[in-house]
Amino acid sequence: MGDFYQKMLQNDAGRKILKSVGLPTPVDLNRHQGQAVFFKGDLLIGSVEGSQMLEPSLQSLSHAEAKVMLPANGKTASSIIKHCENFGINPLQIQCEKGAVSETFDALVFDATGLQNTKELKHLYAFFSPVMRNIKHNGRIIIFGRPHMASSSGEQAAAMRALEGFSRSLSKEIGKKGATSQVIYVDKGAEHLAKPAFEFFLSAKSAYVNGQAITVAKPGPAKNKVELPVIDWRLPLEGKTALVTGGSRGIGEAIAETLARDGAKVFVLDIAATQEDLELVANQIGGEAIVADITAKETPQLIADAVAETGLDIIVHNAGVTRDKMLANMPEHFWDMTLSINLTAEEEINDHLLENNVINEDGRIICVSSMNGIAGQVGQSNYAASKAGVIGYVEFMAKPLAKKNITINAVAPGFIETAMTDAIPFMTREVGRRMNSLSQGGKPVDVAETIAFFASPESKGISGNVLRVCGQCLIGA
Repeated sequence: MGDFYQKMLQNDAGRKILKSVGLPTPVDLNRHQGQAVFFKGDLLIGSVEGSQMLEPSLQSLSHAEAKVMLPANGKTASSIIKHCENFGINPLQIQCEKGAVSETFDALVFDATGLQNTKELKHLYAFFSPVMRNIKHNGRIIIFGRPHMASSSGEQAAAMRALEGFSRSLSKEIGKKGATSQVIYVDKGAEHLAKPAFEFFLSAKSAYVNGQAITVAKPGPAKNKVELPVIDWRLPLEGKTALVTGGSRGIGEAIAETLARDGAKVFVLDIAATQEDLELVANQIGGEAIVADITAKETPQLIADAVAETGLDIIVHNAGVTRDKMLANMPEHFWDMTLSINLTAEEEINDHLLENNVINEDGRIICVSSMNGIAGQVGQSNYAASKAGVIGYVEFMAKPLAKKNITINAVAPGFIETAMTDAIPFMTREVGRRMNSLSQGGKPVDVAETIAFFASPESKGISGNVLRVCGQCLIGA
């Protein structure tokens, strides 16, 4: 899609003009290009006493190409070294004193799961402050914590919730470098289940996800330890069957392509008016096309019949419409159409597929919400209501679906470069692109990569989450 601003950055005169008026110069984001490992680079790791995410983090890093460093003056240095030795990692100890750090870092990882009270938040300052200037372009920050509502005291809950505000602020400080910061909250007993979130956030697949928090929990009623499957990083969905609604173009097309790239057999569904494009997408990815209107009464059974041989491992509810008007001027059919397609159809399809056991054991349901469902938008009361409804549905359904070992999550895209956004008036479009910490629009593949993360067989402990794919939009929660 056309980005006038980016074109100006490609020549000296354009850069001078933008600099003279104080406008940001966005960094080119590194995106996944088939890398064999999830992370390659220099990583600094730290923790507080009593934390429990060092072992699983270093176990993941033992399969990456990471040069692991730690502060030599840290109180937990000996513990970090011991865990490194267990996984054959030879860490480099460095002096991390303010103004005296010569090394630069592709990632900073801090385990704060051991925090007990708000006084101990000083550990965040001690670890991060000396090295914030040393983060490279496209760098990553990951902070581990415990869900604050599972804390043993109000003081501990405050400390854990503080991690989110801290991380979101770091995101805004480093966004000009194309770098990101995230928090992973991990329930006790689910430490090993944080692996897919840790690897996704460290990887280039999360390029446009910034300032987010995700919760990892022990799934289902099982009392025994839930084991993660062994998967190939390059083909994590091999042998899986997926359905993508609204798959003929734009974000839906990117989702279908990404799931197929990761090894899934993909069914793409869209309305008859898009049949030519739909079949082209299906042919390109070795999938199958389903021509249907998701609001039609017969569509849930049509889907069930199409996947009868294998069942569904993954369903992505991407189809959606906008019918914008100020509420005072909105025709009733604008309201009805938007809510029916964007929300009610998803519920009815899920109900039918679940009742008829079409969604397989350990299945994945992923819904596409929107930043406007979080923040609202003028003239989009119908659309915002539908997308906020998606969030409520996902959060509520996580618990009952856990009994069937099925996860459900949502993504909330921000400004994503598509044919739809390319048609927005020039000034509105340029402002929309810049109103995030990364100062640029995202790409359809950014949404697709996040959906593929939720769809992974490893994402057993990740359910009821809503991840914003918006570069940390400056509007909204």
